[in-house]
Amino acid sequence: MEPGNQTSVLEFLLLGLSQDSEQQPILFGLFLSMFVVTVFGNLLIILAISSDPHLHTPMYFFLSNLSLADICFTSTTIPKMLVNIQTQSKAISYAGCITQVYFFMVFGGMDTFLLTVMAYDRFVAICHPLLSYSLIQSLLMLRLSFCSNWAIPHFHCELSQALMLACSDTLVNYILIYLVTGFLGIVPFSGILCSYTRIVSSILRISSAHGKYKAFSTCASHLSVVSLFYGTGLGVYLSSELSSWRGMVASVIYTVVTPMLNPFIYIPCAIQ
Repeated sequence: MEPGNQTSVLEFLLLGLSQDSEQQPILFGLFLSMFVVTVFGNLLIILAISSDPHLHTPMYFFLSNLSLADICFTSTTIPKMLVNIQTQSKAISYAGCITQVYFFMVFGGMDTFLLTVMAYDRFVAICHPLLSYSLIQSLLMLRLSFCSNWAIPHFHCELSQALMLACSDTLVNYILIYLVTGFLGIVPFSGILCSYTRIVSSILRISSAHGKYKAFSTCASHLSVVSLFYGTGLGVYLSSELSSWRGMVASVIYTVVTPMLNPFIYIPCAIQ
């Protein structure tokens, strides 16, 4: 088959973070450890909130949903990556890739909005557009024809990398990516910054030095996770200058590292 010819796709190849066989056991152990910490840490948050009546407040309701979304978000990509490393197979079926893209966008979008509604309670107004976008983007991907090169230089079916393999016109897909990513990133992040500006203003009026320190430390830890999540996520989907390797590192940060950090930040808050 001539390179560039269109053909029906049976499967894609996920090239992963490294093709060096000696690094595979290290990557497997590292990502398995992070996955276990993420799942059990976020489950602990959910159990702590559900078992303590004092934590049955809107803020902790959204936090428990954030923990659930983090578990699902990480479970969308990491188990498949671990299976591929263990079986020394890089294949993912066409249907599996489309499904992974859909749920990756759903739970990633939920993370985005839940981080925002923890600063202001507007969850209902933003839940339905999220599901619609994920479905539309998945359906748009189904209409594409792919060339004979089906290797995705990533550890999961990352949408922008998969679109690069298409032989047919992807203009509509990219327009939707830029518009929705800009909306999902800039609008919620602006809301968070606005909310925390008002929070900082209120903190500065606290007379107790201990109270100021406690409030600032809580805000700083939350904002650091928010900055990691939004900064790397927006970099992957809006920047055209990221190399394949840097894009993968950024993806690891917002798909694995930030969900893993949440329990270390929010469990102490729930215990206090």
